[in-house]
Amino acid sequence: MPPWGGTERCRVALENIGARFVAGSLTRRDPRGRRPGRERRKRGTVSWLAGLAVTVLATMSGLAVYGKAMMSVHMGQHMVLAMTVPILLVLGAPATLALRALPSAAKDGPSGPREVLLRLLHSHYVRIVSHPVVASVLFIGSAFVVYYTSLFETLMRSHLGHMVMLVHFLAVGLLFFWVVIGIDPGPRRPPHLGRLFVLILTMPFHSWFSISLMSSVDVIGEGWWTDLARGWGPSLLDDQYNGGAIAWATGDIPVLVTTVILAVQWVRSDAREARRVDRQIDRGDENDPLAAYNAYLASLHARDRAPRLATIPGQPGGAASGHSTAATSDHPTHEDS
Repeated sequence: MPPWGGTERCRVALENIGARFVAGSLTRRDPRGRRPGRERRKRGTVSWLAGLAVTVLATMSGLAVYGKAMMSVHMGQHMVLAMTVPILLVLGAPATLALRALPSAAKDGPSGPREVLLRLLHSHYVRIVSHPVVASVLFIGSAFVVYYTSLFETLMRSHLGHMVMLVHFLAVGLLFFWVVIGIDPGPRRPPHLGRLFVLILTMPFHSWFSISLMSSVDVIGEGWWTDLARGWGPSLLDDQYNGGAIAWATGDIPVLVTTVILAVQWVRSDAREARRVDRQIDRGDENDPLAAYNAYLASLHARDRAPRLATIPGQPGGAASGHSTAATSDHPTHEDS
């Protein structure tokens, strides 16, 4: 069996996607006609191409060949497609590039590809599946459903089923990391602190899944592995233990990288908000939050000062001043007499 297991059609398709992305990133403009930052374009392009390269490695190299013969290699494919490739692809912001590169439909004409994509990104369906709870359940829960039911063996018995399984893992990984660190437009996401909680609360379940594979005494998909009659390599249980160890070990690095990326995005978001407020102050905007806060403090000061003025003698309107005035008017002066 040749070490390179991918089809020519898939390879050409990925090369075409990469070439179109590079061409679009070099010529794209935002709706106001300005080019986005060169460094940002460069980082996004490198991230996207790296994601495609790792996808090729996981699906068209020796990993694809031996992924159907060894549980450990298959688990390596799973982890790469579900936790490494999605991070690289979502940082490339492909939806943003598509929205900027696709032409807009005519004013009175039918909707074009750009309008269809925009409606999809803000659709009710995407709003539901991109909810942090739903995305986390799909990301972790689907692994338990696939591996701890007969579905795994059924999918492994055909090339199409195996590819559908890998595409599913890639899709749920893209969804989860789009919610956590995605920069493409879409439904309203939780604040950065909420995204960090989503990451922290989800990853222990991934570790639990990995440890369960390592500690299991039953071979997952035993019928498939037995029918292969593989006469080389470790035993089925040892190979499954190795697969669980790979899942556990390779899960920590993407989580660490994602945490760093999220922290950087958080700092940059705060810096952008500070610049926005500064510009608002410089313009003298009536909605200036600093002016509103100062007015609020002034109102509190005036409210607290009013009772004190009423009790200080000699102050206009004070109680002592009013009493003195009344007493003076009750006694005639020298001029009156």
